[in-house]
Amino acid sequence: MVEESVTFSRYDTADYLRDERDIQAYLEAALEDGDPAMIALALGNIARARNISQLARETHMSREGVYKALSGRGNPSFATIAKLASALGYRITLEQKQT
Repeated sequence: MVEESVTFSRYDTADYLRDERDIQAYLEAALEDGDPAMIALALGNIARARNISQLARETHMSREGVYKALSGRGNPSFATIAKLASALGYRITLEQKQT
């Protein structure tokens, strides 16, 4: 019996955000979760699916700063998240929870 080697490529969510419908559904799921780190990570994946260099230029941040803020491991300020979300074409809104 001959053993075959199996290789797996690294999973990257950004590879699956192919169009605006995919991106919107993904973002809505992250927002429903409500975890700030998950929301930052989702915005980071969206930024990588689009063009993170352009986002950095538009927000006057370094690419490294954008990556760090949207990694899901950092602790970016609300102002930073709002600025990055706006540059990605989103606005942050709050609505009352349904009880």
